[in-house]
Amino acid sequence: MSTTTTQKPSRYPMVSYEEASEEVKSIYDDTKKTLQLPFVLNWFKCQGGNATLLEGNWNKLKNTLMKGDVPNVLKQLIIYNVSKSRGCNYCSHAHGIFADSMSSMISEEEGFKATENIDSPSMPASYRKAVTIVTKAALQHSEISDEDFAELEAVGFSSAEIQELMAQADLVNMLNTIADVSGIKIDNELLETPE
Repeated sequence: MSTTTTQKPSRYPMVSYEEASEEVKSIYDDTKKTLQLPFVLNWFKCQGGNATLLEGNWNKLKNTLMKGDVPNVLKQLIIYNVSKSRGCNYCSHAHGIFADSMSSMISEEEGFKATENIDSPSMPASYRKAVTIVTKAALQHSEISDEDFAELEAVGFSSAEIQELMAQADLVNMLNTIADVSGIKIDNELLETPE
């Protein structure tokens, strides 16, 4: 008897683009267009067997992460930081790549990587504060205080932006739960992303 076993890529069926229903293909197309990726992420493929859930989760992700007034790079950094703190390898890896690909929006320093400079003086103070407080909101939501909101206001965030930031805490909890429960692995296409 062989001691090596083939590991399933996911606890949920992974529905490829070619195998997807027309409804799911339409959602997949929207994810690729919105995220500017030439492929469908495993996070979506593991939900491809349930078009209703996929559509709801995609709409939440798209509206919370990709729209609004808070810069996407800051939202990606928050999701990266929470995911890393929680130990969600899929989300920390994927959102770390996305955040680092936008590093030039934060600093023009040679070789600057957003994920490696979350706590450094190169990172705007408002970003550092937002990452810290929203990470707390995601991991210990009952400990968020009026003082946390006041600190976000003090570094320049409006009430609407604070609400948008706090929505990232809810979003990352959903992202991490689906990634960890499904058992998905990081996409080969993301692993091949150049540094």
